[in-house]
Amino acid sequence: MATTDEVEGSAPKIVWNEAKQRFESEDQKAYIDYVLREKGKVMDLVHTYVPSSKRGLGLASHLCVAAFNHAKANSMSVIPTCSYVSDTFLPKNPSWNSLLYSPETKSSI
Repeated sequence: MATTDEVEGSAPKIVWNEAKQRFESEDQKAYIDYVLREKGKVMDLVHTYVPSSKRGLGLASHLCVAAFNHAKANSMSVIPTCSYVSDTFLPKNPSWNSLLYSPETKSSI
């Protein structure tokens, strides 16, 4: 019996690898790395990698969505240092812009 990940057209399974500070495909071949800043309240997305054999399938976008969902669920802001995130993902998915880090929005409390 096929799992939902094996059904054609289903979204790939993305897992959070906290120890390596990244979100990755189940086979660990595609990933988005991050660095925590501001005492863990800001996630800086620094690098996205998808092997050539998996490019063009929307995997990088799924990695970004996993990272942004994690940030949202944990009340974190995001810095899109990675050029894929800033130049490709966010222009196509502007609804995530509300999570972007801005030094002016830091609480002074």
